[in-house]
Amino acid sequence: MIGRVAALIALVVAVLAVVVLLGNGGDQYEVTAEFENAGQLVKGNEVVVGGTAAGTVKTIELGPQGQALVTFSVDDAYAPLQRGTVATIRSPSLSQIAGRQIQLTLPVDSQGGDPIDDGGQLSEAETVSAVDLDQLFNTLSPATIKDFKHVIQGFEISYDGVGPQANRGLKYLNPFLSTSRRVFAELNSDQAAFENLIVDTSQLSGALAERAPDVSALVGNLNRMMNAIGDRRERLAQAIAMLPDFLRNANTTFVNLRAALDDVDPLVTASKPAARELRPFLAQLRAAAADAVPTVRDLDAIVKRPGEANDLVELTRIQPQLADKAIGSGAPDCGRGPKNAADLQTAADGDFTQGAFGEAVCSLDNSELNLAFLRAYTPELVGWFDDFGHSGYIDAISGIGRISTSFNAFSLSAPGGLPNLLDPLTPAELEAALDTGNTRRCPGGNERPVTDIDPSDDSVPFTDGGALTDGVAGDCDPSQVLPGP
Repeated sequence: MIGRVAALIALVVAVLAVVVLLGNGGDQYEVTAEFENAGQLVKGNEVVVGGTAAGTVKTIELGPQGQALVTFSVDDAYAPLQRGTVATIRSPSLSQIAGRQIQLTLPVDSQGGDPIDDGGQLSEAETVSAVDLDQLFNTLSPATIKDFKHVIQGFEISYDGVGPQANRGLKYLNPFLSTSRRVFAELNSDQAAFENLIVDTSQLSGALAERAPDVSALVGNLNRMMNAIGDRRERLAQAIAMLPDFLRNANTTFVNLRAALDDVDPLVTASKPAARELRPFLAQLRAAAADAVPTVRDLDAIVKRPGEANDLVELTRIQPQLADKAIGSGAPDCGRGPKNAADLQTAADGDFTQGAFGEAVCSLDNSELNLAFLRAYTPELVGWFDDFGHSGYIDAISGIGRISTSFNAFSLSAPGGLPNLLDPLTPAELEAALDTGNTRRCPGGNERPVTDIDPSDDSVPFTDGGALTDGVAGDCDPSQVLPGP
């Protein structure tokens, strides 16, 4: 009987305890937070404030826009939460792979907003979802992930067997980071200068990219220069060994140069006005120098290029031989005697020892008389060409040629009257009628003087004041003219 009463009393106490617990659970403060994703949260995960447990996750549901609706409780010590509270999903430690918790960052009392009612919500702007490392890797392409694996494997190979040395090197990491922090602090102290540095570096990189072939050639030339220096390292070592003595001897020169620089100061001061005037000229000279680059490049190819007998250097080498051929033994000796056509001798000296220039001088000198003679016949020559240029004309029908036979004003006639043209002339009559053998006519011998206007006109035939008849510049006969008055 006593045992039954004790059991009944225990049952009543248990029922009362359950009722009390259920009553207290129904009065617990709860808030629903909207997260971009649940970040592997599960029901029962902790809610912490400053590392102290402050509640648990009650439910996790899917929102209408695909967001995660996480309902969690908060102890009375922190309830009610204020606007400005930030809920962040974090991993409590590195040892937990799937364990998560909600960390509440409470606002300062003076900066907190309105209290959040029981059952209220934290918007997505007031929450921070966890970002797993897998999410970062998922943004990479398979090729990048493969290369990243090779990097990790490379670190393993590089540190294999050198762990103690690496640990000793890591001791210097802290000083390196601290000095780097000071470097970056100096860079951030002057943002404008740092931005100018970045812009100038970008422009420099662009300029180098535009001149990529020149940069490649520069690197190749530097490589050859370094190889050349390496091949002569013994001489370089000797030069370095001699450098201290050279510097000691140069010290005196530098000391004396200091006084010379003081003497140069007045010259520099006097040159300043001229330097200002030279500024526009130098600007134009810079542009001209830039435009002259292709010309200089072509000139370089002209001065020296691979091959034989194809550049200016090789042309210069053969200049002495060319000069010998052109100048010869000395002043030209044309060997011409008195200026008389009968006494004219050969121009050259026979073996061409006076050079090409001397032969040319003799040729021009000895042709003077011929040119003087032919000059007087210029009107006849021009008239001959002019006849060819006016041998016809063009009318409304077409172009025609004009050909005719001309006779003198005095036709053939025998002495004493006109003969019968049907009867042939006797040789005596032909000789009397024709004037033959006129092979030495002077210029203008076919023309007649204008005696009806000026009886003293003796302009034709032209004898150049007798020069064409004295045998020096010619040997014409002024008496050979057309028959008739």
